[in-house]
Amino acid sequence: MCGVIDTVRVRQNGPMSIDLEIAQAASLKRITEIAESVGVPTEDLVPYGWTKAKVPLAILRRIEEERRPGKLVLVTAMSPTPAGEGKTTTSIGLADGLNERNRRREAAGGEPTGNAVLALREPSLGPVFGMKGGAAGGGHAQVVPMEDINLHFTGDFNAIALANNLAATMLDNHIQHGNELNVDVRRIHIRRVVDLNDRALRSTVIGLGGLGGGVPREDGFDIVVASEVMAIFCLATGIEDLRDRLSRIVLAHTRDRKPVTVADIGAEGAMTALLRDALAPNLVQTLEHTPAFIHGGPFANIAHGCNSVLATKAAMALGDWAVTEAGFGADLGAEKFLDIKTRSAGIWPDAVCVVATVRALKYHGGVEKADLEAENVEAMLAGMSNLEHHLNVLREVYGLTPVVSLNRFPSDTDAEVAAAVEHLNGLGVRAVPAEHWARGGEGALDLADAVIAAVAEREAAEEGTGAAAAAEPPRSYALGDTPEEKLEKIASKIYRAGEVDIPSSVAAKLRRFAEEGYGELPVCVAKTQYSLSSDPTLRGAPEGHTLTVRDVRLSAGAGFIVAICGDIMTMPGLPASPAAERIDVDAEGRITGLF
Repeated sequence: MCGVIDTVRVRQNGPMSIDLEIAQAASLKRITEIAESVGVPTEDLVPYGWTKAKVPLAILRRIEEERRPGKLVLVTAMSPTPAGEGKTTTSIGLADGLNERNRRREAAGGEPTGNAVLALREPSLGPVFGMKGGAAGGGHAQVVPMEDINLHFTGDFNAIALANNLAATMLDNHIQHGNELNVDVRRIHIRRVVDLNDRALRSTVIGLGGLGGGVPREDGFDIVVASEVMAIFCLATGIEDLRDRLSRIVLAHTRDRKPVTVADIGAEGAMTALLRDALAPNLVQTLEHTPAFIHGGPFANIAHGCNSVLATKAAMALGDWAVTEAGFGADLGAEKFLDIKTRSAGIWPDAVCVVATVRALKYHGGVEKADLEAENVEAMLAGMSNLEHHLNVLREVYGLTPVVSLNRFPSDTDAEVAAAVEHLNGLGVRAVPAEHWARGGEGALDLADAVIAAVAEREAAEEGTGAAAAAEPPRSYALGDTPEEKLEKIASKIYRAGEVDIPSSVAAKLRRFAEEGYGELPVCVAKTQYSLSSDPTLRGAPEGHTLTVRDVRLSAGAGFIVAICGDIMTMPGLPASPAAERIDVDAEGRITGLF
């Protein structure tokens, strides 16, 4: 593999903690220097040590008013596989690549391309200690301090868990002290949360221990990132909007089927107080000192899967380019970014970077994980059906310009990479191999150039035709559609499904949501990330399958209806050998085994 430095071979043959070793060997700038590089004075920061800080909302609002927003690049991916695709790593590499290109242009006396700022989600401790590991990038494309970001960070998730659990506690307390609202204990919707994968907490019984122990009832836990409070946290545009959204959370229904909200039990003020400081976005840096906002973290297979609106807007206000990510494949993360987040935030991407790998393409072409490192151009081209579908959806449904980043791994052969690029170029899609894991921003220069060119071409086409930006961008459904119609349009346009199976009991819940005034909310589909269908075993681009809706949940505060499809769960479990077994601290206090 030409041009890739030795760190790739270290990663291939050495310990899986090579990412941590690279991060710990890095030379970080003080966060005040990072902030000042994009025009945020030191006195405006709320520092958490020397390498991370929060930027107060008032400062961000002032900057937004003073500056024109930068161009927004959304990073998404083809359907994920067990081999991993490196979407977060690519987001970081692209931001570093854009800044490296800008530096090189300026050094050569050419026209600058502009600075880039990154906006990503915070990692959840569940995956960090479970099967997936950390989510701060990898190799030479990481956000740092990596250990802090993966472990506790600035305490945002703890605040979100406490706010959620306060609402649950106050509801149970209301029931204990007379239940004036006539809450039906069989119809309580809020579940307590913890930021760990813990299957033993999926279904529980609470209130045992006699009269002083509360009212006994069935309950359960979700992981923090699946909670409505997390979704609200990431969609809120400020303190007042946060309070208003929290107040609208439907906690339960009464015996005569009337909704009971957070406002009804008087919890919105205290919940907002718990979240006040957390709502300010967290500023850190990449290994190459690109400013990065890491804030919020809803899962994309059980929530809307994007970092906070505030972080994305902060990146757009401070950078000429803002690079952000939507979780998992374009069918989950990008769809929800475009159908939910952009409606809430009033933003729209200028380009989309779709991450693919030769290994993922071969997997969708029928190759098993154990055989992915063997050259197989035929299988790789067969797996293109999955990537092509994602690209077609982005172009035809949303009218966007996708660029493919072929994230290169050591086992990829030149023949496979060349065939992939040639095939995609033949479809009229810019596709470039990227080596940011091994080479940082330098390895993503071609990707940065492709994104810059795609945006310039789009702007020139709009200018040449005299076409102004649409007042309302194209989306997969209209808010005026019924919830069933929205599900059918997502299923047919995004998933290639032949039908949607909505059991009568689920249809009855959707009718009640509409009767209560929630019928025009967007729909957030919770399904497996491993397939376009709700069956994780269906690879490639299956057509005519049935999307099975197992249940629906109302997230009135977040502003969407969650449709739970297939066997997806809102409280994951740990694998047989969790990552937590390999994490430790040495005698010098250095964390080991984190990746």
